[in-house]
Amino acid sequence: MLNKLFMEMINYYKGDAKRIQHFTKVHSFAKLIGDMEQVDAETMQILEAAAYVHDIGIKPAETKYGACSGKLQEQEGPAVAKEMLEKLGFDNQLIERVCYLVGHHHTYTEIDGMDYQILVEADFLVNLYEDGLSKASALSAFKKIFKTQSGKLICRIMFDLEEES
Repeated sequence: MLNKLFMEMINYYKGDAKRIQHFTKVHSFAKLIGDMEQVDAETMQILEAAAYVHDIGIKPAETKYGACSGKLQEQEGPAVAKEMLEKLGFDNQLIERVCYLVGHHHTYTEIDGMDYQILVEADFLVNLYEDGLSKASALSAFKKIFKTQSGKLICRIMFDLEEES
């Protein structure tokens, strides 16, 4: 089912290679961190599905508002994610949690689960690189955002923070 969702998202972003590359990388880091943190199978399925669809609100936000800020993504994404996940036959419990994560993935306070924490860390790993942010920005994110041992390790290595963390 996750591969069907992956293909559905590739089709959703047809012609937008940058966005397809983004969610693919977020999924890859989320899966790696989830595996390293030994999350249970149910949490992993939620995490992987959420990683694929976390930015699904970008398109409706751009259409409605001509902008796609994090808050607009959180506002517009859950309904689109729900429709897609239902169409693909995911169970209601997974859909509910994934939609919650889509609706909160730019909110960094009150993170309420390992799936949420890992999704945020994976998205940060990709965004720090894609946005060309400085080593100082990576260090700041490392200190404020990263909580899992695996996410911290990847961030330290990726942005060469060993000496400063």
